[in-house]
Amino acid sequence: MIKQKDGFQGQQSVVLPPMVVEIAEKDELVSSLFVTDIGYYPNATNHYRERKLAINQYILIYCVDGSGWYKLKGKEYQVVKNQFFILPAGEPHIYGANESWTIYWVHFRGDHAAIFADGMQTPQNINVALNSRIRDRISIFEEILSTLHSGQDIEDLRYASSLLHYFLASMRYLGLYRRAEGTSDTIEAAIHFMQENIENRITLQDVLDYIGYSQSHFSVIFKKKTGESPIAYFNRLKIEYACKLLKETDLKINQICFKIGIEDPFYFSRLFSKTIGMSPTEYRLNTEECTKLKNESK
Repeated sequence: MIKQKDGFQGQQSVVLPPMVVEIAEKDELVSSLFVTDIGYYPNATNHYRERKLAINQYILIYCVDGSGWYKLKGKEYQVVKNQFFILPAGEPHIYGANESWTIYWVHFRGDHAAIFADGMQTPQNINVALNSRIRDRISIFEEILSTLHSGQDIEDLRYASSLLHYFLASMRYLGLYRRAEGTSDTIEAAIHFMQENIENRITLQDVLDYIGYSQSHFSVIFKKKTGESPIAYFNRLKIEYACKLLKETDLKINQICFKIGIEDPFYFSRLFSKTIGMSPTEYRLNTEECTKLKNESK
């Protein structure tokens, strides 16, 4: 069996150099909770990691697609989509994908790290619900990643530390994070489900199962309210999110494909061009040119 530690298509990661970690350890604010390594592995086939020697970091792995497993203290656990776990510091462990999984992961340390990790060694559920706010949580993670990718001075570390508190709290205190009221409107609930699964490969049947409607009835009322079929609407949400990533990040086109749940870059390009009227590359170039002109006019 092939075992792969990293190098997956579309992956993103940041590993802080020892010098930066030392700065984090000595800062009064950052030392409470800070990232040492962070990343996103989409469709990580044959992913496998074994640490026979314990490390001094907690490791959170959040599975958003596929499934995997991990061994800790002689016991094996299975992990499926919409579950996370935190491996304790100071314990040897093994983990990997059953075949393939998409995961967000972060290594963290600090004086308060144990508080967030306590009781999280077994798989924890984060299922989609009317008030689940999964997309919000992913946005926090992405901001930590982009912050540390762009810079690693003390202000970057302090900001990333503050975001990490919020990210871990959204999992540790799930009920409080989800306290906002949901909606009883069927179409709004369906759209919410689509938004929460923007980077997953869901089908119309997944949406129907979530709201409990038949396809014929749901498609009629959905199009009546939105003017589009459910699939066309979901694809448009994906392309709108792709536009945001093209404008606001330096992610490569193939990385953006995975971020919106599309594995084929050619299909993504066709869908993008059909929806927006230009290719993803042209869109990014036009956006950059507009930004340049605005700056020059100031």
